[in-house]
Amino acid sequence: MTGKGRAGRLGKRIGEIVATAIEHEIKDPRLEFVTITDSRITPDLRVATLYYTVRGRTLDEEPDLESAEEALTAARGRLRTMVGKQTGVKFTPELTFSLDSVPDAARHMEELLAKARASDEQVRKAAEGATPAGDEDPYKRAEDGLAEDDDR
Repeated sequence: MTGKGRAGRLGKRIGEIVATAIEHEIKDPRLEFVTITDSRITPDLRVATLYYTVRGRTLDEEPDLESAEEALTAARGRLRTMVGKQTGVKFTPELTFSLDSVPDAARHMEELLAKARASDEQVRKAAEGATPAGDEDPYKRAEDGLAEDDDR
């Protein structure tokens, strides 16, 4: 077993190698909009999980997740060979790819926050110029004719 330090460094290095290879060496057009966002490796250094996102060609276009996954699966062997050559570890870890859900969750949270802000703004506009339903100052005071020791 290795410490978390070595595994963390190796995982980060594997992520850098794969990202560079996808960008410069793998000539698959399906990988053009794939970005490696994070990489993790098991403590025994046998399996490296690479998290990726896929963006669309335009802002309005949905990304093609299926073809990106197929392309990553097809390039897995070549990428593993590159990782083995560039890391110099005794056993080259198996590469697995997982779609990163953090950007989608962040986008969903932003939408919820925007709805909450709009709702707060509507409540603020409705409360503007409103008056209290009862007395303006509903608390009884001693100067209003009540003694502090009254048991009412």
